[in-house]
Amino acid sequence: MIDYHDKEWGVPVHDDNTLFEFLVLEGAQAGLSWETIRNRLKIEATITNAKQFLIASKEFGSFDEYIWRFVAGKPIKHRFSSLSQIPATTKESDAMSKELRARGFRFVGPTICYAFMQAVGMVNDHTTNCFRYDKV
Repeated sequence: MIDYHDKEWGVPVHDDNTLFEFLVLEGAQAGLSWETIRNRLKIEATITNAKQFLIASKEFGSFDEYIWRFVAGKPIKHRFSSLSQIPATTKESDAMSKELRARGFRFVGPTICYAFMQAVGMVNDHTTNCFRYDKV
C-alpha cells in the first residue's frame, strides 16, 4: 500500500486500459478490504461496465476524453492539510456517478467515483504536507 501511494495514487492517468482497470478496482473494493474483493455481482458488473466502456470510448473517441470531461480535462488540486478534510464525494463525482449510471455502468456510486478520481489523478488529494503533493 505504501508503494502504491508513493508511486501511483494520484498520478494523472490518460491510458484507456488503465482507466478501466482503476474503475473496476475501485468498484470491486467498495465495502470490502483490498484482500477480499471477490463478489459475483461485482464480477457481473465488470462485464457490464466493459461493454459500456467500449460504447463511451467509441462515442467520445476514447474513454480518457469522456471521463476527464468531469474535471474539464485537468486535475483539481485541493489544498487539504489533513486527511479529515478530504470529502467522500464532490459535485464532480456526483455528476460522474449520475452519468455513468445513466449509461448503464454499475458499482459507480459517488463515493466510488471520487475514489476513482483520486486514484487516477483527476483530483490531487495528497495532503499539503505529503511529499507527493507537489509531485502530482
